Amino acid sequence: MVKHQPLQVYERQLCLSCITGIYGCRWKRYQRSHDDTTKWELLWSLILLVTFCLLLIWFYFWWEAHNDYNEFNWFLYNRSGEWSDGTAPILATTAAGFTYIAFLMVLALCHVALGQQLNLHWLHKVTCLVCICVGLVDENCELQGATGPFLHIGALAAVTALSWIVAGQVARAEKTSIVLLGLYVVPLYISSPCIMDHSTLKPRPEVFGHQGAPTLAPENTLWSFQRALQMNVTGLETDVVISVDGVPFLMHDPTLRRTTDVEKVFPDRQMDEASRFNWTDLQQLNAGQWFLKNDPFWTVNTFSVKEKNLTSNQRVCSLEQLLKLASYHNISVVFRLQRPPQDHPCFHSWINDTLQAVQRSGVPPSLVMWTPDEQRAQVRRIAPGLVQTSLDKHDPHTLHKSGISRLMLRYSQVSPSDIRNFSKNNISLTLYTVNEPWLYSTLWCSGVSSVSSEAPHVLRKVLYPIWLMGPREYGLIWVSADLVSFAVVVGIFILQKYRMSGMRSYNPEQIMLSATVRTSSRDMNVMKEKLIFSGKAVAGGGSHASVCSNSWPASSSQQTEAALRNCTRSMATAKTTTDVHLLLFGSAVT
Repeated sequence: MVKHQPLQVYERQLCLSCITGIYGCRWKRYQRSHDDTTKWELLWSLILLVTFCLLLIWFYFWWEAHNDYNEFNWFLYNRSGEWSDGTAPILATTAAGFTYIAFLMVLALCHVALGQQLNLHWLHKVTCLVCICVGLVDENCELQGATGPFLHIGALAAVTALSWIVAGQVARAEKTSIVLLGLYVVPLYISSPCIMDHSTLKPRPEVFGHQGAPTLAPENTLWSFQRALQMNVTGLETDVVISVDGVPFLMHDPTLRRTTDVEKVFPDRQMDEASRFNWTDLQQLNAGQWFLKNDPFWTVNTFSVKEKNLTSNQRVCSLEQLLKLASYHNISVVFRLQRPPQDHPCFHSWINDTLQAVQRSGVPPSLVMWTPDEQRAQVRRIAPGLVQTSLDKHDPHTLHKSGISRLMLRYSQVSPSDIRNFSKNNISLTLYTVNEPWLYSTLWCSGVSSVSSEAPHVLRKVLYPIWLMGPREYGLIWVSADLVSFAVVVGIFILQKYRMSGMRSYNPEQIMLSATVRTSSRDMNVMKEKLIFSGKAVAGGGSHASVCSNSWPASSSQQTEAALRNCTRSMATAKTTTDVHLLLFGSAVT
């Protein structure tokens, strides 16, 4: 007597194996399940979603913070003492983490779409927790109003793209699509300063060269300010330190290490504060070679031979030299004056030393914006023509009471309402540091009168806001987008609910028969199972097996349906489980 083992032929599902394998390390068929996801795994799915949202905000923050990369590098320099681009590793890590979590989100959605049970692997869970910790580190991420409308359309596109998967789940739970409508409400509250009438747009903000043009030349050198003048700036901004012998000179850092060759000329004094040097020693330092060597903004390769020679021969610049340059070109100058330490010879005379340098330069007082708050009343008596400027944010009444007519603040310190309030009370506002065209356009629409920039050559090209939209145009575009997205989502919900309700009306025999009629002959050749009974099996259940095997027709789908129905009924009457040994997969034999 010959015994035969059952032979099963399955269709390979490589895509499904990759999805479940990468997500939960379930590569085998028997490891997968269509059961409902456990509450524990649903919690981890929620954690994965939260991680994705946090990394998205973190990624958006660093994209938006491109305007402040140089300021961030200078912050790191003050902590470490070494100048390097600290944004590069952060950007690379952020991009890698966001891509990784986004890929897991796509795999999770594929699980939901295919009806597979979610089971996130423990390595992915650990990574999610690490990413959440990183995402919670930042507390200063602010979504700028300039990108609000674009966030709106992005949210609509995401909701519409996910509606097919979400609709299938809602239909199975017999819920309505009202939950999704909440996602449409949030973007409607997003506003932007650039949504305004074109006729109310104020004149183009003036541009001050912050430390000259530090991306094109060594900062705080005469060559840097001359490069800024070539970019048609209307003012210059700098930082001033008082030397030991009472000469105000231009320097941003506390020490001379980064922007001079003090390590070579005065190796024993390289860690000394800049104010500890006299003017004679300062004139021995080179303030341009570091720029050619480090190339901090990747612009040196665009220099001509003449420009490289000018750059390499720069010296430390005094305030008097800068004011003479400004007077010659009739442009404004604003500077931050740093008070020397208490044991400095000029600790008490620093204001007078600076005023004397201003008077010696011969610059018209109306071109100089005076910022120190100390002895402001005395300064107004000695030089009444100076433009009194504050670096601290106060209400307009307090500013007018102190005789201050200008404010110089960081762009993140003010809101559009603050800008309108200062403008209404005749307080001129200068915001720093503005390097990106989108930020310049936003401040332009907000009504700012001037900005300070390290990239005047970039802002020079912005002759009109990057985008400006009237309220009616905004309402038409975004409401239309809402309606189109809503119509698509509702249509998908109706289709999914119709499909799911139709499947509920089937019984197992009807599903088997309909599948038998629809399945092609090619699928039958792949998806079938042959079970040849052993002698014992034939003896125990041969009567029922013979019914199915003898009733199988060679052709005609109608005959096939009848045979399958008879076979199913015969198997339903079996008294023991060993009576049934034949499972049918596929369609009629052609």
